[in-house]
Amino acid sequence: MADALVAEFLTHLEKERDVSPHTVTAYARDLDELASVLARHLGVERVDWATVDRLALRAWLAHLSRRGLSKRSSARALSAARSFFRWLHRNDLVEANPARAVSSPKLEKHLPGHLDRAQVETLLQAAATRAQEGRFNDVRDLAILELFYSTGLRLSELRGIDRRDLDLLAGSVKVRGKGRKERIVPVGGPAQRALREYERLRDQLIAQVGPKADRVAFFLSSRGKRMSQKTLHNAVTAALGEVDEGAGLSAHALRHTFATHLLDGGADLRAVQELLGHASVSTTQIYTHTSVERLKQVYRGAHPRA
Repeated sequence: MADALVAEFLTHLEKERDVSPHTVTAYARDLDELASVLARHLGVERVDWATVDRLALRAWLAHLSRRGLSKRSSARALSAARSFFRWLHRNDLVEANPARAVSSPKLEKHLPGHLDRAQVETLLQAAATRAQEGRFNDVRDLAILELFYSTGLRLSELRGIDRRDLDLLAGSVKVRGKGRKERIVPVGGPAQRALREYERLRDQLIAQVGPKADRVAFFLSSRGKRMSQKTLHNAVTAALGEVDEGAGLSAHALRHTFATHLLDGGADLRAVQELLGHASVSTTQIYTHTSVERLKQVYRGAHPRA
């Protein structure tokens, strides 16, 4: 049986805070396990949240570690607990937030995988060659790849684009990011051309499918429905696999590539932050490390005393 306070908190996130459905689902999963583990730890049938202290929360984190959960996933779960107890405290349901006294697992910093400029050219040229045959999926996938590299969108953001969000005359797209925050991102010339060609075939597909077609969504499956996350991800990773087979690059690699190439070209960090939709510039700074690594490689290869 679900915990009533957890359910009320999740409703608060969804209705009042306008948190994304993905985040609400993740928090629900984390808090459900928290309630279950704490009930066993405290020897009770149902947790009284007012009795939970930092030692109980540390026992929960230890359980997550034994279960093999990554440090990043454990940190996310602790973030869910902190938000929940903060809400409980603000509503006078607990005297203090015990999660504030629990340290987050120290995360290892990994430089994000990305493509160099030659690889990007190979990727887009291969996609353009396939699209010349005029098949719907190939023309659509070229538009997706061009838009990904041109804008650095998240996969979920690109999937959520509606036709009305694109202004190909102005060369921009309106994006709904995390927390449903909107931002306007420029769209480059090659991406605009690919999008116009895809839109022509999209209109033909909608006419063929008829009333059952999704006229709102921009990127459609061959059946006329908004592309699923899985189909979109598979299309991008398949194309990336042809460029760098065995590297295991995901669709997110194009977002990393977008940011890295902007910073390599001298773009301002704050501007890149806005384009990516990052809430904090510290999140964007990971890409400066990637750029520095590239500069180090150039230095070691060119300087006589490197």
